[in-house]
Amino acid sequence: MSNAYNVVKQFETRVAKHFGLKYGVAVDCCTSAIFLSLMYRQATWPDSFGVRRHAVLPERTYISVPFAVMDARLFPQFEPIEWTTHYNIMPWHVIDAAKLWRNADQFTPGVWNGLWCVSFHIKKPIPIGRGGMILTNDETAYAWLRKARYDGRTEGVPLDKDEIKTRGWHRYMTPEQAARGMALMDIYPEGVTIPHEDYPDLSKMPVFKE
Repeated sequence: MSNAYNVVKQFETRVAKHFGLKYGVAVDCCTSAIFLSLMYRQATWPDSFGVRRHAVLPERTYISVPFAVMDARLFPQFEPIEWTTHYNIMPWHVIDAAKLWRNADQFTPGVWNGLWCVSFHIKKPIPIGRGGMILTNDETAYAWLRKARYDGRTEGVPLDKDEIKTRGWHRYMTPEQAARGMALMDIYPEGVTIPHEDYPDLSKMPVFKE
């Protein structure tokens, strides 16, 4: 991988440190972070949830989240869950933390030992414009997710020299986005205030009735 991608690694390290976690895996958006995290859970957890596996979500959240659940071959199960900055997609311990931006002194995400999915959308605390990241203390998850977001490839190895052993997806963050992220962290270390959003009750939408 070219030196330009060192910028992505620097951004990952900086965001992980901000949250007080060990590892960060930068992706193209928070929805991709949720999707990849759910795919990792299914690839590494014993299948003890039955054939019709589900993922519990708030009735009111952004619509891309249940779509990510469906893309991950799971069934969204909507519940009246109240949340402000984050919630746990159960039983998978994947946390949609799209609106969360607190440093390690204020908040300790490690108590859930989950996969934390943050957003850098233009309406989020560090508004790159588009982008997301998975934060974790799990070294095995970190290694799996780095390959998964980069087409299953090994970073730094030319494609014709690489042995692709597992499926991946084209979901990586570009160096330009990472550089903007670090610049905005310098300007807004505690993030910017994000506007309140009224989400509709997704459980009543026809697309989720099937």
